[in-house]
Amino acid sequence: MRANSSATTPIDQPISSRPATGLWWGLLGVAAFSFTVPFTRVAVAGLSPLFIGSGRAVVAAILAACALALTRQRPPRGAQWARVGVVAGGVVIGFPLLTSFALTSVPASHGAVVIALLPAATATMAVLRGHERPSITFWAITGVGAVAAIGFASAQSGGIGQLQLADLLLFGAVVSAAVGYAEGGKLARELGAWQTVSWALVLASPLMLGLVALSTAGQPPAGTPVQWAAFAYLGVVSMFLGFFAWYHGLAIGPMAQVSQIQLVQPVLSICWAGLILAEELTWTTVIGGATVVLCAGLAVRSRSAPQRAKAVMGVTAKQPR
Repeated sequence: MRANSSATTPIDQPISSRPATGLWWGLLGVAAFSFTVPFTRVAVAGLSPLFIGSGRAVVAAILAACALALTRQRPPRGAQWARVGVVAGGVVIGFPLLTSFALTSVPASHGAVVIALLPAATATMAVLRGHERPSITFWAITGVGAVAAIGFASAQSGGIGQLQLADLLLFGAVVSAAVGYAEGGKLARELGAWQTVSWALVLASPLMLGLVALSTAGQPPAGTPVQWAAFAYLGVVSMFLGFFAWYHGLAIGPMAQVSQIQLVQPVLSICWAGLILAEELTWTTVIGGATVVLCAGLAVRSRSAPQRAKAVMGVTAKQPR
């Protein structure tokens, strides 16, 4: 068995006795991802959203193919390919395309607030995928967070019940990413963390390359140097290198603590929107973002608490008497 095989390390156990190391790697990954929304907003000002959503995946797929080949990773087998396809549909195809189209008409700070639902949505998909039975508290908090996000989007669109098409695209992006993260989290136990994302990129590359050809045929890309730099960041960092730091932090662990750092991401994205794009941060944005992040954090903690209790009970039961 190769040293880089994921089977050599239990996925739920930290590989380091220094938890702070995992937290710092996780924070680095989240910091990398936090620029995704504002840089997408920069790129769509000159490049078509179809080109951005598909082109960034092609750039990342080239890097992923090289990494997989250089490290001689074992490819998925049998039904694993179908599960890789689920990951690809969520995080390689769905999320990038939907957010690219959505951010052509809404500010980056608006998108960051709606996408703040992602940690809670991922926890929900993990519950459904793992056939768990979480507490009523988990479902209640998740529901409150969803209502808060919908209420914020409606208020920004002109009134309750008046959601824009961009908001529906953002909610679709959250669901897509949540499905991809939940399935990818389970599949990573078999293939490895960054390997799972890399195989998903490679699997989706023919479709995304076709979409790039379609977009360039209809509208040849022509952007400013700043817009092309934002596009390069999305392809190289958001879609590829960021996952190395993020999953490395999760591997070092403790996973339950490191995963909650993702709650910082929308806060950072809103800050970058103000600093980089000079977007005005209204009280509606601040309160809406804080509410959604708080609900997401409580939902994640309420789901992980019963699991930690079960683990402790299991260890206690195994102790000799």
